[in-house]
Amino acid sequence: MSFELIVNSKPSGEISMALMRDSTLVELHEEKVDTDFAVGDIYLGKVRKVVASLNASFVNVGYEKDAFLHYLDLGPQFKSLDKFTQDTIRGKQNVADLLYFKSENDIDKDGKITDTLSSSREILVQVAKEPISSKGPRLSSEITLAGRFLVLVPFSNKISISQQIKDVEEKKRLKDIVKSVLPKNFGVIIRTVANEKKLAEIDSDLKDLLDRWRKMHANLKKAKSPKRVLGELNRASSLLRDTLNANYTKIHVNDPVLLAEMKDYVQSIAPEKASILKEYKGKVDIFEQFGVNKEIKVLFGKKVPLPSGGYLIIEHTEAMHVVDVNSGNRSAKNDTQENNAITVNLEAAEELARVLRLRDMGGIICVDFIDMHKRDNNKLLYNKLRELLKQDKAKHSIIPPSKFGVVEITRQRVRPVTNIETSEGCPTCNGTGKIQASIMFADEIENKLKFLLEEKKEKKVTLIVHPYLESYFKKGLVSKQWKWYFQFKKWVTIQANNSNHILEYKFLDGEGKKIKV
Repeated sequence: MSFELIVNSKPSGEISMALMRDSTLVELHEEKVDTDFAVGDIYLGKVRKVVASLNASFVNVGYEKDAFLHYLDLGPQFKSLDKFTQDTIRGKQNVADLLYFKSENDIDKDGKITDTLSSSREILVQVAKEPISSKGPRLSSEITLAGRFLVLVPFSNKISISQQIKDVEEKKRLKDIVKSVLPKNFGVIIRTVANEKKLAEIDSDLKDLLDRWRKMHANLKKAKSPKRVLGELNRASSLLRDTLNANYTKIHVNDPVLLAEMKDYVQSIAPEKASILKEYKGKVDIFEQFGVNKEIKVLFGKKVPLPSGGYLIIEHTEAMHVVDVNSGNRSAKNDTQENNAITVNLEAAEELARVLRLRDMGGIICVDFIDMHKRDNNKLLYNKLRELLKQDKAKHSIIPPSKFGVVEITRQRVRPVTNIETSEGCPTCNGTGKIQASIMFADEIENKLKFLLEEKKEKKVTLIVHPYLESYFKKGLVSKQWKWYFQFKKWVTIQANNSNHILEYKFLDGEGKKIKV
């Protein structure tokens, strides 16, 4: 398995990043010019209102809507954090070091927010969820600083280890290493990538995190709410921090300035990987060159095709995301309906797992799979879906298929769903109607040809298209027409018709009759 990261820096200042796994798009990230209120940003906010019925408060952090802070998101060490914050603002806490800091008792996990917070109080908070739709940011007062190998947790003395590290000896070794370098009143979470790493690498990562904590403290001393006191790394660097591993083969960047920044960062976290960063100097758009644009058009539309001829229909609502699985023109040849259904459903599950991660769909997701009557098939589908979603870093929960074939999924939502408009204005009606993305047009014709020649066993097929498309299908030494011949072992006649709209086509059989597909 190999990974390629394609980084597209736009003139507007926005940065788009596409993560390709074996030439297949698996993640797409957008970093806009305005990066305020990103997950991980730390703010000095002011409590606007305390609502006892919700056991929560609304905090002003500078966003147009007040941010939401629930009592359970205060964190056990809130009193210690609050004391540190107030003392820093008043000039009593002049150092970021917590060696001589006297921690307060943990708050009661079943307590009331009215006993802890009051209106107009300044508190230190971290963005847990970005603003979504009409909602403001979701906050937490359990401050954490994420690094390459460690996550720093101030005011805690606990050392936690990723559950992905299974080896008992390795767990003990990592704990001993961290204990030897960890300062007082700081806890850490040891990340999966720390597995088999040496003391020097872990110590260097810890020092970087402590430097960020000192920077936050310096900014806090002169801050007036609402104010951001520490920003998260830019999206490109945070993506490298969280995903960079031995499987990465290439990182292509089209901006020399951004390339230099990323090289410096990679040099600091994984020097052996600095050589894989390459500047893209081609004249063609970088996303076009590496096939990212086509993948985006296919996977971000309402209709997402499956290799077998089936497809997913994806609808977004305020309350949930709804996905419908259809078999399309796929027929089961000599197979039963049940076997056909499980085949399409398993294929749909694989594509669904990719789409959820790619679009960053969160909240409630309802998937209407094709009905299956055998309990074993439903269990197979459920287990397959669970296995596929294990690769997803977002927290999620899956309920087995109901008797109606509906699978319910909840997935952690930390930022708005990525929504890219893929429909295009029709060239015939000048934009008064909508068509599917034109980049998918050739694939659609090819899928229908496959169905006609392999499934329906048509002996002779004629394709009628607009003259422009006729030229496209026939151009080149090894044209699309010849590729179809090699693929299907049957010659497909292509004829032009000037009366056709540019994306209009039809199939004729050997007798010249129109074939319904």
